[in-house]
Amino acid sequence: MSTADLLSIEPLELKFPFELRKQISCALQLSNKTDNYVAFKVKTTNPKKYCVRPNTGVVLPRSTCDVIVTMQAQKEAPPDMQCRDKFLLQSVKVNDGASAKDITAEMFNKEAGYVVEECKLRVVYVPPPQPPSPVREGSEEGSPPRASASDNGHANAAEFAAAAKQFSEGLEAQDKSFEVKLNSVFSVSLCAAAYARFILICLFLCR
Repeated sequence: MSTADLLSIEPLELKFPFELRKQISCALQLSNKTDNYVAFKVKTTNPKKYCVRPNTGVVLPRSTCDVIVTMQAQKEAPPDMQCRDKFLLQSVKVNDGASAKDITAEMFNKEAGYVVEECKLRVVYVPPPQPPSPVREGSEEGSPPRASASDNGHANAAEFAAAAKQFSEGLEAQDKSFEVKLNSVFSVSLCAAAYARFILICLFLCR
């Protein structure tokens, strides 16, 4: 924050999360801690690249004003993500009751005898925030997640009960399958014995 006599400015760096082909905005807050009406004007070294709203205005005594700086969508990134653009915020005392329509360029002319405060602001590009990884750290795709250190090596009770139930159901299914196969074999054996018995009776009668 600047320590100027008229306006305090926060922040002193315009930080833009740089992304190609995307319009990006950041905000400045101007604080008037005096009992005077203070007019301001915002200039930039690259006016075609930025849109400032409002670029001029009046901050009432003991009040604040927000200024939105919007960077137009960029087609290519600068080398090393370094930006040389600068902003200059000028402020000057005006008559009580003044409004934005009363501001003229002459008010910020030092040579005309006006006491003009100036604060330079630099532009900083920051990488955009990265989305969180969908895969938990320490686990591999297709494998169950490992227990964290906070679990002290013990599985959760609910998970253990579910696993035990699943294992028990698996054993019951295997038992039922084995029983069905055994009954099937036993039925085939009975049919074979009955058929053999039938053959013997026929042979006996044919004698």
